[in-house]
Amino acid sequence: MKIAQVAPLWERVPPPTYGGIELVVSHLTDELVRRGHEVTLFASGDSQTLARLEAVYPCAMRLDPHVKEYSVYEMMELSRVYEQAEEFDIIHSHIGIAALAIAPLVKTPTIHTLHNGFTPDSRKLFSLHRQQSYISISNAQQRELKLNYLRTVYNGINLQNYPFKAQTQEPPYLAFLGRLSPQKGPQHAIAIAKQTGWQLKMAGKIDVVDASFFEQEIAPQIDGKQIQYLGEVNHAQKAELLGNAAVTLFPISWHEPFGLVMIESMATGTPVLGMNLGSVPEVIAHGKTGFLCQSYEAMAAMIPAALKLDRQTCRDYVENKFSVTQMVDGYELAYQQLLESRWSLNGHIQRPKIAF
Repeated sequence: MKIAQVAPLWERVPPPTYGGIELVVSHLTDELVRRGHEVTLFASGDSQTLARLEAVYPCAMRLDPHVKEYSVYEMMELSRVYEQAEEFDIIHSHIGIAALAIAPLVKTPTIHTLHNGFTPDSRKLFSLHRQQSYISISNAQQRELKLNYLRTVYNGINLQNYPFKAQTQEPPYLAFLGRLSPQKGPQHAIAIAKQTGWQLKMAGKIDVVDASFFEQEIAPQIDGKQIQYLGEVNHAQKAELLGNAAVTLFPISWHEPFGLVMIESMATGTPVLGMNLGSVPEVIAHGKTGFLCQSYEAMAAMIPAALKLDRQTCRDYVENKFSVTQMVDGYELAYQQLLESRWSLNGHIQRPKIAF
């Protein structure tokens, strides 16, 4: 099968530090190549991939301060994709709303993975194009807006990149990993640490829109001892942070579409305490790999129970449910479903032969 994968240009594929979408796109693209598909990856020029790489910009755009209008380059990327549409069986977009208006103009079907949540504005455009083909990354995401969902495909990770830690580091600490934004809840993680007396180690990027939040609410509480901020860590540092932790906190205040950090933590053996919002009930096995909490106070109270959970169980759970193999299996089925439905609508009797 000839497949175009369309990635955001803001970050490299795979990302050197923070970048959940780009990590998923990297795993998906490379595994499709290994399975014999002919894949073209549209991404930044510094991306590393087994696929044929097509780039409209030489590096991840967040690294270039001279770029003032990101959307211009995104449109250039999409122009290149859809100019070549006839060369592909499937176009797979990972860039949100940008491809919606262009996709219906070509015969090659486009499938959109919804990596982000819906905003009041984006809901209007998605609703206008509700009949296009979508992949949700959790069942909870489908309840947010009625669209033509082909299926839910959970994000997957390569467990070889997450060393298992049978024991926690001494002295023990709580971990927080993610964007330092109000929705991700670093302020709640700090409050939990101070309430319980635990040491907290935090890592993650600070977007420009969150800079004032960080400076006003987070930075004053970082003392370098009980509350530590490690910056925007690379993958090895991330795995070390999560794997050595006693418990990872996921104190979100919004309906998270997936939450990659939860499976990354459990892959290292570290259980997760998460707010019972969005995808969290689908990702955490309550009472086995972590606990679902109804409040931040309850999250603090559940730390002793989380310490008693079996770390090997956490690892096995991710291997059985959130592997790259399972993720790519799901996407192949979605591709097949979309192509067969298109074949049927065109009035043909014989189905296409799709090799996997």
